[in-house]
Amino acid sequence: RIFPTSLTRTQTSRPKGRRRNSDAISSQPAHIFSARSLTPLFGSGVDRVCLKEKESMKSSAPFYAGVGVILAATASRISSSSAFSTPVFQESTTFRRTAPSQTEGVEIELPNFDELFYRVQRVSPLAKQVLERGADGGFANIDKNPADMKWRVIESNKRRTVHQIDKIENFQNLNCPIVRFRASLKGPCVGEKFASFVMDVDERKKWDPQIDDVDEIYPIYDMAHANLAMGMGRYGDCVRMGVGHCLTKPNIVATAREQLILCGIQNFECGSTVIWGTEMEEWHNHLFPDGERRTRAKSHIFTTTLVPTGPDTFDVEYVLQLEIGGKIPTFLTTPIVVETVKNMFSHAKDIFEGKGGEIEQFLKEKQEREIALAERSLLMTP
Repeated sequence: RIFPTSLTRTQTSRPKGRRRNSDAISSQPAHIFSARSLTPLFGSGVDRVCLKEKESMKSSAPFYAGVGVILAATASRISSSSAFSTPVFQESTTFRRTAPSQTEGVEIELPNFDELFYRVQRVSPLAKQVLERGADGGFANIDKNPADMKWRVIESNKRRTVHQIDKIENFQNLNCPIVRFRASLKGPCVGEKFASFVMDVDERKKWDPQIDDVDEIYPIYDMAHANLAMGMGRYGDCVRMGVGHCLTKPNIVATAREQLILCGIQNFECGSTVIWGTEMEEWHNHLFPDGERRTRAKSHIFTTTLVPTGPDTFDVEYVLQLEIGGKIPTFLTTPIVVETVKNMFSHAKDIFEGKGGEIEQFLKEKQEREIALAERSLLMTP
């Protein structure tokens, strides 16, 4: 019952160090994934990204980005749904790229973004559409699944909010399935608001009774670090990134679980959004907050893509490979995952269709933040 986590609430104590206090981050609230503060901090003029899929690449090594420069070498790909051959994080400290967090003395390892978004495109045709062509019709105009990705349709009903659910068993030989949900919703396409359903603990509790806490631990200090490492617009405009910690309650199937995950939000000029998350590795365990450890669950792949299909409609593709941890068989856990994600989409449908005026209030507050930021920028112009 654990899902990719958000980075929402700040801990009251910080054993790793204290928050930085600098004008450089004065416009970056600690609650970086809160619905209250989601204005891009590093530009908004991002053109549509045209990225050719790298399935035919052979004999290549990971891409490493420096400040303003991406150094490309060769890499090997396994053309199979059983595995991705290039690591997202580097176990060798020699090749790691890091960025400072908002807590003094704590560095965040940045993933290999080329590999990360390669994986996102492999499992999400809607994300591939955005990264290659922008908002190009949503599901009506997506590419077919790669031939080696053996998706099996487990639910299909065009009259439902979630109108299709697909699955690949034992994806990447990790003994857990990858599940993909497709939904079409009415309302404005606002990716930051949708992200709050997963990433904000108060929003999460409205549809996920199993959640215990979702906590922002280490937001990145400056979004410029992330955008430079991504190649300045190659994957849209990264407006939020940080390390989060998620806790779930015990239930009749599983004991309590926890996750340590790096999440981000990419906005695109076409109005689309790609939300992503990837589990941190064992060598990042020093980032866990103090306290008793729970059984580790891992989101090997998480991505949600929103694409506008009209002035007041949009498509959503939600993809998750969740390893529950322990020895619980997947035939017990997968149905729970499926039903819980359906609950999230039901909640999203109500909010985006105007229930309680929540989406209107969110858009109003977002506009006010953008105006205030623009005015501040003008005042600081020499």
